Amino acid sequence: MNPRILSSTVVRILRQLRHDRRTVALLVVVPTVLLTLVYYMYADQPTPPGQPATFDRIALVMLGFFPFIIMFLVTSIAMLRERTTGTLERLLTTPLGKTDLLFGYGIAFGLAGAVQATVASAVAYWIFDLDTAGSAGLVIMIAVLNAVLAVALGLLCSAFARTEFQAVQFMPVVVAPQLLLCGLFVPRDEMAGWLQVISDLLPLSYAVEALQEVGAHAEPTGTMWRDAAVVAGAAVLALVLAAATLRRRSG
Repeated sequence: MNPRILSSTVVRILRQLRHDRRTVALLVVVPTVLLTLVYYMYADQPTPPGQPATFDRIALVMLGFFPFIIMFLVTSIAMLRERTTGTLERLLTTPLGKTDLLFGYGIAFGLAGAVQATVASAVAYWIFDLDTAGSAGLVIMIAVLNAVLAVALGLLCSAFARTEFQAVQFMPVVVAPQLLLCGLFVPRDEMAGWLQVISDLLPLSYAVEALQEVGAHAEPTGTMWRDAAVVAGAAVLALVLAAATLRRRSG
């Protein structure tokens, strides 16, 4: 990768994003609205003795899941538009390489994910009194890793779509199983053995476990750092695979 080309790619994508007000609203406003719904759903739920409040447990995971689902949707459609409009074909006639483009997307939308996670976390902690043993900074860090992972998976999946509708169809295939098997609804160690095996292969499971570690421990744990490294590694692997499968045009 060329650092100069990579940085110019990041700037270009951020400029495009800044002028797309609907996408900015989707990234920043929607997670806060959904978090508000979660709060009023669980605000009056009784808390079992010795257990965290239901809202604290659910909202903590949602702070990591919102960037994942929104960034996957936005980036898969954005890259598809680059192909179908011919922008990608023109870009690749320049010194811009595939890895420069895809890692540029990862960095640019990772920065957007950082803004999204910061705003949503501020609302959760300051308005809805989210209580975690660990710091909000660690929650934001894991949420940003989730955003980068979603960007990478979105770019990878977009290579196999020819229309925006096909891109959206990847959501129930890629996102829904990870949500169901991440341990939010049923602890992973209580699942059937074959479901545990699948769960262990899904990067979102490690992101959720990392968030739960932050919720339960005042200091960062070895498990949290290991899980964060797994999520980061999965993101890099998906970006590399996306570069290998990237087509100039949507056939």
